[in-house]
Amino acid sequence: MNRLLIIDALNLVRRMHATQPDESDIQSLTLRTVSAINKLLKFHEPSHIVLVWDGSEESWRKRLFADYKKGRKPMPESLASGLPSLKNTLSENNWHNLDAESEADDVIATLATKLTSSGGEAIIVSTDNGFTQLLHPNIKQWDHFSQQYLDINALEQKFGVERAQFVEYWSLAGATGNKIPGVTGIGPKSAAELLKVFRSITNIYASLDAIGDKQAKKLAEGKEMAKLSYKLVQLQCNMPLNLSLSAFRYAGNK
Repeated sequence: MNRLLIIDALNLVRRMHATQPDESDIQSLTLRTVSAINKLLKFHEPSHIVLVWDGSEESWRKRLFADYKKGRKPMPESLASGLPSLKNTLSENNWHNLDAESEADDVIATLATKLTSSGGEAIIVSTDNGFTQLLHPNIKQWDHFSQQYLDINALEQKFGVERAQFVEYWSLAGATGNKIPGVTGIGPKSAAELLKVFRSITNIYASLDAIGDKQAKKLAEGKEMAKLSYKLVQLQCNMPLNLSLSAFRYAGNK
């Protein structure tokens, strides 16, 4: 079976960069990144590997909602200026760099979904909880920093909903990391309780007369924002990539 290791590149590199005493030391960061990838390859033994990088174009989510990711810290200048040399070093190791036009997330989701739909296995290396909405049993998510697969049971306990409800949960409660608003006045606890009873946003909005007046009013007033938040949270799995899996072949497994 083909096993593709998909690395959310900036998620990995930015977190490693943030722990450096000297943020301008790109050579050290490059060595640490190479070491991390070698460790990932040794542990997961993939047949293919790709590092997906965020691009510079404005995201469709930003065009849809101007406050998307508002206030997020920009990439440190030292890292931005050092990225080209870091990426060159990774390429020299025959690890394929893939630049998304804007956000890497949808490209990663598309690669993972397409591969698993044809019988392969995808391992996404990222700490981003958003990938947990990809429900295929052959899509796994690895947290390099805790050295373990993402614990879905722990996330279900944390959010108070089932994994299949994560997107609807974030659509109601919001996702603060990306400044996705959700419904004003409906916090995490309320969102979880509503989804436990009604199972889905569609059922919730079809049952407003069965919900307390105060909460029903908040939901009614926030209906359009719930719809918008649902679009913003959901990963796109059909990006037109025009790529062949063979381009990501890991030479170490030949």
